[in-house]
Amino acid sequence: MSGRKWREAGWWRLASDGAAVICGLCFHKCRIRNGTVGTCGARGFFNGSDGGFASPHLGKFVSVASDPIEKKPLRRWRPGSYILSLGGLHCNMACPFCQNHSIAHPMGNIREREITPEQLAELAAGSSLEAVAYTYNEPSLQAEYIFEASPILKKRGIATVMVTNGMFSEAVCEEAVRHVDAMNIDVKAWSKETYKKLGGSLDVVTRNVRRLVDGGVHVEVTNLVVPGISDSEERFADMASWISEVSSDIPLHVSRYHPAYQYSAAPTDAGLIKRFREIALASLKYVYAGNI
Repeated sequence: MSGRKWREAGWWRLASDGAAVICGLCFHKCRIRNGTVGTCGARGFFNGSDGGFASPHLGKFVSVASDPIEKKPLRRWRPGSYILSLGGLHCNMACPFCQNHSIAHPMGNIREREITPEQLAELAAGSSLEAVAYTYNEPSLQAEYIFEASPILKKRGIATVMVTNGMFSEAVCEEAVRHVDAMNIDVKAWSKETYKKLGGSLDVVTRNVRRLVDGGVHVEVTNLVVPGISDSEERFADMASWISEVSSDIPLHVSRYHPAYQYSAAPTDAGLIKRFREIALASLKYVYAGNI
């Protein structure tokens, strides 16, 4: 742990042999041996005199910006407003088409800026912004910080937003219901096999979407239409139908893929995005085409 300021992390238990911890932050439930980090690269076990289960990234960010709320994207929550956006490092999925791979899967050292919850509240209020979004990389890796900051922000009239892949555990989801006002959740594909290849779980994301909606969190869903991965009309129609079963009021963002990271297929045909939007409108009230 030397050379970096690590902060104690939550949602874990010591393995029965004492040689590892079981992380409970996300669906991976990583068994992390002493001196190593989990799949996400953001949490590690260091069983020494000054060690434990910890992260060097909690409360630290590499990007701070003011964005239109529609950029998150959120279209049915405070439309026309601006939001303070924070991005950190690492991710618990492995999408080959990741558009933010430089921070989701960082190579080498990237300078981070530490911001306390109180400083965050001052930063947002000083910019006349009434909401903070944790975005760009996977925000659930900052869950402890988000849930600590939320009541401090709320006292200043500042809401909390997460733009997430939804791969967090049930325990984290329950805390999110208590502390998060709005989410955009990226449903990558309507296929368990595809999700497995991407390092995720369709069952987990659908469970969390349903629980968050039932818990009163404003939820919008994004589906990036990637050629050869998530461009099946039949599966897309099934996804839209499932979303409507949860609530036909959930906005769906049908987003066009562009080449990025390790995936070089041509951009999604714009006509297919429009076709998918029409398919979704058969069961959902609010469907938006993005990146066209």
